[in-house]
Amino acid sequence: MREGDAAPDFTSTSHTGETISLSALRGTWVVLYFYPADDTPGCTAEACSFRDSYEAFTDAGAVVIGVSGNDTTSHTKFADKHRLPFSLLSDTDGSLRSSYGVKKSLGLLPGRVTYVIDPSGVVRKVFSSQLRATKHIDEALATIRSAASR
Repeated sequence: MREGDAAPDFTSTSHTGETISLSALRGTWVVLYFYPADDTPGCTAEACSFRDSYEAFTDAGAVVIGVSGNDTTSHTKFADKHRLPFSLLSDTDGSLRSSYGVKKSLGLLPGRVTYVIDPSGVVRKVFSSQLRATKHIDEALATIRSAASR
């Protein structure tokens, strides 16, 4: 998956029981971020950074969605513990990760990749960094704000 590609559609149930599909979010910026696992240091820092910037994303007209291989029960505990205001999707079979081409890091860890998808469903930014977890937020916001200023 590269910038300029059409983002693959998906339908999944969030940790709150809400059905989320990319096609239903047309007309809205979507920040879809894949992370390795709930409640690990880097993933917690990343999720909390998205939480702390959540208002900036919503003000820019974007929704934030996190995806990992953890199950819904794990996501619910993670979201409650850290007061995450956005949806977390379970990708226990890895199909969503695969459809977006998210590779493993170091051959072991599920990749940490953020996709910024524009209102027409086109990927405008792909940012991959296992070690700079909080940088994903800056990259996503900059992409959306840059497009809005044109």
